[in-house]
Order: sequence, then C-alpha cells, then structure tokens
Amino acid sequence: MTQWMHRQARINGLDMHYVEQGEGPLVILAHGFPHLWYSWRHQIPAIAQAGWRVVAPDMRGMGRTTAPADPALYDCDHTVGDLIGLLDHLGEDKAVFAGLDFGVFAIYDLAVRHPDRVAAIIGLQNPHTPHLSDLSPLKEAAAMAERHFSHIHYFVDQPGLADAALDADPRDFLGAVLWGLSGAHHLLDMWNYPPGTAYRTALPDPPALPWTWLSAEEFDYYVAEYSRSGFTGGLNWYRAMDHRWAQRRAFEGVRTQAPYFFIGTENDVDLEGFHGDDPLGAIRLHHADVRAVEMLPGAGHLVQMEQPDAVNRLMLGFLETLR
Repeated sequence: MTQWMHRQARINGLDMHYVEQGEGPLVILAHGFPHLWYSWRHQIPAIAQAGWRVVAPDMRGMGRTTAPADPALYDCDHTVGDLIGLLDHLGEDKAVFAGLDFGVFAIYDLAVRHPDRVAAIIGLQNPHTPHLSDLSPLKEAAAMAERHFSHIHYFVDQPGLADAALDADPRDFLGAVLWGLSGAHHLLDMWNYPPGTAYRTALPDPPALPWTWLSAEEFDYYVAEYSRSGFTGGLNWYRAMDHRWAQRRAFEGVRTQAPYFFIGTENDVDLEGFHGDDPLGAIRLHHADVRAVEMLPGAGHLVQMEQPDAVNRLMLGFLETLR
C-alpha cells in the first residue's frame, strides 16, 4: 500500500492541509488541541489497510491549515463548514467521522445540522453533552477562576498573554501538556493551584523522552509545527466557546441519528472534569443509535497515541459492522 500523501486545498476560505491514504469508503479523523493530523498517525495506515479511504486534516487554526485571527471565525458555522467543504472537495456525500476533543465536537455539530453528511460517528473521550445551561462556558470558566486555576479562563482572559507564554517555548509547553494529558498524570490536580496561576506552572514536569507511547522524533514533529504556526489558532477554539454555545441552542434536544461508537478511558481529564456528573449515562440522551460504549483502562486523554493497538482494534471492529 502507498504511504499517506500530504495535500493542500482551498476549503471554506482556508488553505487546508490534510493527509490521505487508502481507497474505499471515506473516514475522516478530526483532532483537537494541542494536536495535529499527526495525532492519528497510528490509525491512518491501519484503517487504510482495512479497505478505507482515510483523511486526517489539520483542523482550522492548527498545523498547516490557515489560522484566522478572529475567534468568531471558530464558531459552529465555520467549523461545520470546514467539514462539509472537505467532503465536497473530496467528492463524497458523506463519511464516517472519528474525532477527539474539539474535533469530535465539530463532528457532533455537523451531525445534528446535516445528518445526511454523516455515515457514522466514532467519539473518543468526549461524549456529546451539549452545554445548554443558562451560564455560558466562558462565564462558568470565569467563575471557576475565582476559586482556583482554570486553563480555559487563562486562555481567554487576556488575549495575547497566553499566546505569548506558549509561543515563547513550544518544546517546554508541549512536553508538559502532552505528559499532563496522559494516563500517567492526574491533570485535574491543576485545580489545586490558586487563581492567577500561569498554565505552565500548573502543568507537570515531564520525564525525558522517549516515553512508552511517544518517541523523541514524534515529539519533535509537534514542536516543529507549533514553533512555526504558534498557538493562537488553537486557543481561538476556546475563545469561541460562547459563540458555539449560543449557536447550539437552536439544536437543543436534537439527537444524532448516525450509528455512534464511543471509546473512553478511565483516566481521561475531560470525562472526569468537563462533561457533568454522568457523561456516559447521558450518551443515549444525545445519540439515537448508540452501538457501543467501550472504556479502556490505563490511558489518559491521548488514548489513540497511548494505546493505539486497542483503539485500532475497536475502531476497525466498528467500521466492519458498517460494510
């Protein structure tokens, strides 16, 4: 089989970079922050080898895709438009979508707005728990920041401050946050830090590379990409959270209709801290066709990198049921 190919295309007003491998029905893999298409490097060849056309874009604002400066351009209209534009560019009516973090939230938004474009959904770590309280996400983060450190508030409180801090030493920040997000660290310990703490202070000091799931060469790819692009595009996804929250109100109570498969882990910071009291129990409230909920022990938020063999086995098993 040929290796993956890097491609660049004009999509939804962006110069979008994506990687493609394989032939067959389309699977699109959507990453979060601070990630890249490269976060799916273990899944792309495995899924392609199983007879699928796999596409992994650098999401809006990250990697080699355009990073608009205005946070309003990271709302649902734009992030959903990116996925539709990618489908259209690839000449496909629909795809199986798999995502993590901000990437899977964009998929959920697509699925409730344009169900005809979604063949199935694989959600990693972040279930669809629409934030529809009367208090917006950024107001909730501000209230939390009065009690203890909040990374969301840190990212949005003083535009430019977090950007400069992260851009000053991408290698140091990425090492700390990737290790912090892994199953080896309990990232919610950052809530033990007082208001006003810098994010890097609240993050752990990682051990020297290589780790069991990340080599020095793999890590260098992240460092090179974020050293070139900076972090503002990724941070703008946080700064647009209230925009997306307001837009999602129009779809309150709408469930996704596509077959849904969830993969989570016991040590995930998002499941523990950011999806309510019973995120797994709420899954069927938001998805009409839940095929399975699988929980993996040991890994943290970065499950597709920490336990690639287990994730590939689960994803391929679900994909086979869609044939």
